[in-house]
Amino acid sequence: MRVSRRVVFAVAGSIIAATALTACGGGGTTAKSNANGVLNVGMPNGPQTDNNNPYLSSSASNSLGYKNVIFEPLALFNKVKPTDPAKPWLSTKWDWSNNYQTLTMSIRDNVKWSDGQAFSADDVKFTFDLLKATAGLNHNAIPFGDTTVSGNTVTATFTSPQFVNEYKILTDTPIVPKHQWSTFKDPATDPVKDPVGTGPYKLKTFTPQTVTLDVRDDYWQDKPQVKELRYTSYTDNNSQATALTTGACEWAFAFIPNAKQVFVSKDPAHNQLFFPPDLAGHGLWFNTQKAPFNDPALRQAINMVVNREDIFNQGESGYFYPPVTNITGIPTPAGDSFLAADYKGKDVKVDVDGAKAKLTQAGYTFDGNTLKDKTGAPVKLTLTDPAGWSDYQTDLEIIKDNVSKIGITATVDKANQDTWTKDIDTGNFDAAMHWTDGGATPYQLYKSIMDGDLYKPIGTPGVNGNYGRFQSSEATAALKAYANAADDAGRTAALNTLQKIFVDNMPVIVTSASNLGGEYSTKNWTGWPSASDPYADAHPTLPGALDVILHLRPAA
Repeated sequence: MRVSRRVVFAVAGSIIAATALTACGGGGTTAKSNANGVLNVGMPNGPQTDNNNPYLSSSASNSLGYKNVIFEPLALFNKVKPTDPAKPWLSTKWDWSNNYQTLTMSIRDNVKWSDGQAFSADDVKFTFDLLKATAGLNHNAIPFGDTTVSGNTVTATFTSPQFVNEYKILTDTPIVPKHQWSTFKDPATDPVKDPVGTGPYKLKTFTPQTVTLDVRDDYWQDKPQVKELRYTSYTDNNSQATALTTGACEWAFAFIPNAKQVFVSKDPAHNQLFFPPDLAGHGLWFNTQKAPFNDPALRQAINMVVNREDIFNQGESGYFYPPVTNITGIPTPAGDSFLAADYKGKDVKVDVDGAKAKLTQAGYTFDGNTLKDKTGAPVKLTLTDPAGWSDYQTDLEIIKDNVSKIGITATVDKANQDTWTKDIDTGNFDAAMHWTDGGATPYQLYKSIMDGDLYKPIGTPGVNGNYGRFQSSEATAALKAYANAADDAGRTAALNTLQKIFVDNMPVIVTSASNLGGEYSTKNWTGWPSASDPYADAHPTLPGALDVILHLRPAA
């Protein structure tokens, strides 16, 4: 059976008509006057290495996010509204066929690279072939097949259906110039000192603390209003917060405890927070191979007493990771359209009496205020996360108090990060706050939690997902059915099955959604995305940053 998704947009003139944070090394705090058209962007990521390879997570262009305004995608999806069609970019239209194993794209004419050479369909083919041949650059593990060119049409094939990877292929695959990258001895390791892209900006100066980009006069769209971009890498979250508060930085992504008081209140008319949820989560992962946490009834009962509002308001300072209340663990409103009919409006509310009843029905007993498992042993729980992860540590303290209400004695282990990472990797833990994968649909969230193909026995390292070692052949089959479904009906059926398995087993208590947010100031620039106009996310290092910068206009 053939299924085709066709996306075609007529574009006249401009399209824009109208990742845990590291620390060390600091940046300056002197901002140019807005008369010079400067936008100051910051990240608390410490000193940077002069490498602008858009495919290496360690490169400065990735860490600070300026890769997105030098290199461009084929199309641009809005992750805040994942079901919306993508905006055409270097591709003007595209068509999926052969059950998402063939992608046919029309490539935009009259685009130039920043060194003046013409961009063409051959550059798209070169990029796909480069990723196919270079595992070190293929960070999304896309199973590229053969790619061919006919005029301005590129036809790419894949060795398996790619419905679940559409965002990664069209939006998270920066196109690079064949005439430059074909000269690299090893594209996976050679530093890209002089990046050449189709984007609206080109590199002007680089230091480990500050990177400056100039706007291009020959950009293929309307020339951006921002004439200069200055990316500063601050020492840590505190120095980043100070820069935001003083106005030295106008756009950033950083966790700021008490952000409304520390940042917003300093200039309420201009200092803004916009942290929309993503289809990925944070929550309490159980080691489902360890008794008594291998019992779904115990996990369900704990889920019934976890206070998500307290976690949001205290652990996440009331803004950073939005609460996830739907029993399926799917963040809303981003995931509203994916919820099965049985679970629409089924929000988790703290219910201590209901949790106790569930436990009693499952064979647990209470000895005074102590919960005893089916063998008569008191139920004890060690909650663990690295000491430096302050929001997670607060979350764990809240959960410790929550579970005490159903007779569980919990302790919080403030682990050394290296030890914690090894323990999660080998399955040496009871429960831990951790994150999930995410994508344009809940598939990636559920895959990272329940995929049997990611399972490794206790003691076996190398885990990349399914950190709780959850085993369900039904879940693994449903994930495969979703990825290989020939139509939306097949995908809906598979996703409904996954939601039921999750609710019935509760391998992870998803408390919070990942965010796509940022802190910004409207004092010098207007046109930012917001809750009333979520045309893009507000994260300065994600692909949507390109769309945001093109929307900005000088404040009156």
